Amino acid sequence: MSRFSGQVALVTGGGSGIGRVIARRLAAEGAAVAVADIDPATARDAAAEITGSGGTARAWPVDVTDPGAVAAAAAAAAAEFGTVGLLVNNAAVASDTRFEEVALPDWEREVGVALTGAFLCSRAVLPGMLASRRGAIVNIGSVNALASFGNEPYSAAKAGLASLTRSLAVRYGRGGVRVNLVVAGTIRTPAWNHRLDRDPGLLERVSKWYPLGRTGLPDDVANAVLFLASDDAAWITGTELRVDGGLLAGNLPMMLDIHGQDWLPPAGGREGC
Repeated sequence: MSRFSGQVALVTGGGSGIGRVIARRLAAEGAAVAVADIDPATARDAAAEITGSGGTARAWPVDVTDPGAVAAAAAAAAAEFGTVGLLVNNAAVASDTRFEEVALPDWEREVGVALTGAFLCSRAVLPGMLASRRGAIVNIGSVNALASFGNEPYSAAKAGLASLTRSLAVRYGRGGVRVNLVVAGTIRTPAWNHRLDRDPGLLERVSKWYPLGRTGLPDDVANAVLFLASDDAAWITGTELRVDGGLLAGNLPMMLDIHGQDWLPPAGGREGC
């Protein structure tokens, strides 16, 4: 039996990028998926892709910063599919604006989507989860919450999301609800396209900072989300799972500057290691 047969999942920002891959993967393992996205066209396209592959999905255009829209979407998903037992808070926006030039509405928008949106969506589905004494919330965080990589409004929101994850895990664990966070590094999604149009070699240069030698793919995040959402993680809650290619484990370029390339193992590996 598939891991999520008979379960209902709500994925925010599910129309594109990481969210779209998560929605597709959940549906492939049996979940009925509510694809929530502020862009109606991408939400519909993602849902159509799932149903075209034999899965179950429905698109709900929703701004996660709008309490009424969130409540209506959660209620509609529950009415159509049943109690939402899996929530993936993935929706987020980020800009490249210098901190001193960030306008208050832009700050409020970035914090609102990533943090307030997670609050509203979690609040909307928690009653159903608690009534059934079963539920999993997986929040999509970022390495930006743990170190400085720019994007201050986005980073602050993701730091708040980490705190919210721990708080909800402790408060609602006895009610059968698990809440965890995926800490993502640089993931190749369409959100990078505007930068890559200007600088096609950007992600290749960024890869040198990652001990595993590459930036991430949406499936790397989806793998972690599906694990944390599944019964395989039945005794895991309030945790932060880093999906960052080793970025936060240490500073590889610095070590190479100190020790030289010989500090690394030979490209083909070393006998006996």
